[in-house]
Amino acid sequence: MPLFILGQAFHEGLASVPLLPSLLKVVPWLFVLYILKIYFSGATNKSDSKLHGKVVLVTGGTSGVGEAVVRELAIAGAQIVLLTQHALNDPFLVDHIDDLRNDTNNHLITAEQVELASLHSIRTFATKWIDNSPPRRLDMVVLCANTMTATKDIKSTVEGVELNWQVNYLANFHLLSILSPALRAQPPDRDVRVIFGTCNSYLGGDLLHITSKGYAAAKAKKTPSATVEKSPTTFSPGNAYATSKLALTVFALAFQKHLSAYERPDKMPSTTHVVLVDPGYCRTPGMRRWLTWGSLFGLAVYMITYPFWWLVLKSPNMGAQSFLHAVMDSDYGRGEGGKLLKECKARTYLRKEVEDEAMQKQLWEYSEQMVQEAEKRGALERAKLKRDEKEKVEEVEAEAELRDYKEKVGKKAGVKQEGSRRSRKS
Repeated sequence: MPLFILGQAFHEGLASVPLLPSLLKVVPWLFVLYILKIYFSGATNKSDSKLHGKVVLVTGGTSGVGEAVVRELAIAGAQIVLLTQHALNDPFLVDHIDDLRNDTNNHLITAEQVELASLHSIRTFATKWIDNSPPRRLDMVVLCANTMTATKDIKSTVEGVELNWQVNYLANFHLLSILSPALRAQPPDRDVRVIFGTCNSYLGGDLLHITSKGYAAAKAKKTPSATVEKSPTTFSPGNAYATSKLALTVFALAFQKHLSAYERPDKMPSTTHVVLVDPGYCRTPGMRRWLTWGSLFGLAVYMITYPFWWLVLKSPNMGAQSFLHAVMDSDYGRGEGGKLLKECKARTYLRKEVEDEAMQKQLWEYSEQMVQEAEKRGALERAKLKRDEKEKVEEVEAEAELRDYKEKVGKKAGVKQEGSRRSRKS
């Protein structure tokens, strides 16, 4: 059939073949779309290494890019511990892990309930992890969890911390601060990596509420703005997200210095390397929530324009490629850590102040103080809830005792019969 059509087109002209002229007009456009899709999909990880025996902690591994990373790590043979907000008996989590085990033929996939919006939950898990002798094996921590509020309202955790700042930055700071001894205690021949998920939005963030020395005092004295350092940017969902990513980038570099400064008992150099990964813009649930601003109208617009987003946004699997490159490429397990990776290539930081030691120190001290204050607020809130629950239990018990007492009194006094005396005689 194809030869017949080609012969007819050759002898009788293209116009003699039905629909062929129209198809020839469409094909160049399809080719252009194909090239654009290849371009927007980004680079593919070329490194390949087996991860059998390696223990990997992963946050944000149940959806989006994190889920794609977990799937590829499981195929490579890694032992994976998912840190998830879901209860361990949640049907979704149980089915998700079963599917992962069956699809990847790797049954070394487990989960721990860790609510990243709760510092108490993070401390409970991390202290349990390091409370082991000898230290538990830990080869890698992959931090994929991420959130962005889709409304202009400020959302805070139970402990009084703004949600973007808590999940995107402070949770990672708190987790790694506690797990630091476990990372440093790994044998000198073990390649240990901490991989942070970041993005270009850090370029629009600011830490002036931390680093501006004279701002608060000048504001209290009502000093003219001309003599005061720049004030922090007014809150918005975009700025809150960007600031949290900037803080995460500064902390990641500070954490690498913290690990490298540790003097091992065996006098060997540090074996832990920090890598920051920018996966690019991907079609994840978080991106969809941001594009729709959490509204039904926004969702309708998103569905109508979906072909455009399909073209310009990466799939979660393509977004995972830079993470996999950071995990598997041997170059990131030696030399200096703190490298930024995008499209499977090392990049330079476009904001040089993220490498400033003074800013790193200020952020670290500020974060430690914030964690202490937030944990105190959380402890008071938990005590209040516990007290309220106890009062409710006591109230229920008191009502039950009163009901039992009335029943006993009624039995002793006798139950009054209904109806008049004459009606009972008849």
